[in-house]
Amino acid sequence: MLDTEAKSFLDAVKAAGRPDVSTLTPPEARQLYKETRGAVTPEPPEVSELDNIAAPGPHGPIPLRYYRPAGVDKREPIPVLVFYHGGGWVIGDLDTHDVVCRSLANEARCAVVSVDYRMGPEDKFPAAVDDAYAAAHWVAGEAKSLRIDPTRLAVGGDSAGGNLAAVVCLMARGKRKDGDETAPKIGYQLLIYPATDMHMATGSHQRYAKDHLLTRDSMDWFQQQYLNGSADRDDWRASPLRAKSLAGLPPAYLLVAGHDPLRDEGEAYAVALKQAGVPVVFREFPGQIHGFVVLGKVVPQASQAIAEMGTALKLAFGQG
Repeated sequence: MLDTEAKSFLDAVKAAGRPDVSTLTPPEARQLYKETRGAVTPEPPEVSELDNIAAPGPHGPIPLRYYRPAGVDKREPIPVLVFYHGGGWVIGDLDTHDVVCRSLANEARCAVVSVDYRMGPEDKFPAAVDDAYAAAHWVAGEAKSLRIDPTRLAVGGDSAGGNLAAVVCLMARGKRKDGDETAPKIGYQLLIYPATDMHMATGSHQRYAKDHLLTRDSMDWFQQQYLNGSADRDDWRASPLRAKSLAGLPPAYLLVAGHDPLRDEGEAYAVALKQAGVPVVFREFPGQIHGFVVLGKVVPQASQAIAEMGTALKLAFGQG
């Protein structure tokens, strides 16, 4: 059964006549996403520090936002989560996921570095991937200035951001195998309803193709903006489920929503990780919809999910 609050939210979106993203231009879609955040986003919790910084990237500086949780020593090296926002590799930014990053910082007692990676259609695949990896690499190398512990480094994100987090783990593993000692040593991956296979051929893609926040039309649109063509769907940097091997990747917490087109490919990735010998916590919120974690003002289970993820991160960081 669809969660009561999630259903009420979907009904309200329908009643308001909110257009499907597929009918908009990318600038229009970004503006609509920003404009509708206020009605669904909780008040931002206090953190001890928030700083807008930047990392060097392959095509210029990558904007970042650095968070330190409330109640920690300013000088103490603490664990860090590098976070990639969702939005189909086209929409979303540091502001749209600010409350989630603040909340995860406080719940996990860790620093969070949110990454404003390049997006399509202005910057096509693999621009977002390149920025995502560059940001994680820089964070690991700037441990002293950021007052973080590089031996307790996690990556994570929701939806498209979950896709990027998974891909960054694969990239770091590959670079270490190739002898790159500067590659970030990622200890954990937090994957929130991640996109793992661009072919979109699972049963959940058929079941929830319409009448949800994420539709088949919108997913097709996102891919058109992000990918260069259909051949990119087979590239593991776009579809991490299609990587030749998932062995040797960091332990994972993988969350899916039951009423989400991405549900089945999220579970498939969890299964593939387990089969490759990677420890995985698989968590399903059966009545929830795609994107619910950022809807904390109208969907109470968002707070529950963030609290659970915070606990998982604390355990992974040895703070449980």
